[in-house]
Amino acid sequence: MQKLRSFLAVLAVALLASSCLEGKLFVPDIENVYFEPSLGVNLAASTKTASGLYYRDITVGAGTQVLMVDGDSVGVRYRGYLRNGVPFDSNTTAALPLRFRTGSNAVVDGFDEGVRGMRVGGRRQLIIPPGLGYGSQGSAAIPSNSIIVFDVTLQFLYDSDSTPAPPSP
Repeated sequence: MQKLRSFLAVLAVALLASSCLEGKLFVPDIENVYFEPSLGVNLAASTKTASGLYYRDITVGAGTQVLMVDGDSVGVRYRGYLRNGVPFDSNTTAALPLRFRTGSNAVVDGFDEGVRGMRVGGRRQLIIPPGLGYGSQGSAAIPSNSIIVFDVTLQFLYDSDSTPAPPSP
């Protein structure tokens, strides 16, 4: 009987503890996590936006600038990494760049926000918190609540007739 009471007491404590943690998943803090050195993450040299995205221009392009409002159609080359340096996606060898319209929910929010303000020919590093990436759901190659890092090159800003806009003088 004593063993049964002890078991029930432990079970009750475990249930109470789990109910207190319900809905409170661990979300890493970008400023206090390890990044694989090969990624070249430098938070001190990066800009943090109000949403929590960090970005750093590696190369500032000389072409047309992506507007800060929805609607620009862009063509980008990118490589995506987990913070431990493991690559999860890339289109650097694809025949065509990834094309999407800003504000269209075609990419994760942090990627969409991160290309705004770039100029054609520019290269930017994006450090995306889970809430602007794949969140608690994750994806096939990305664990839940992952901070993800992208290396993005803006190749095109398309005109409304779907042709790449000519470079700015």
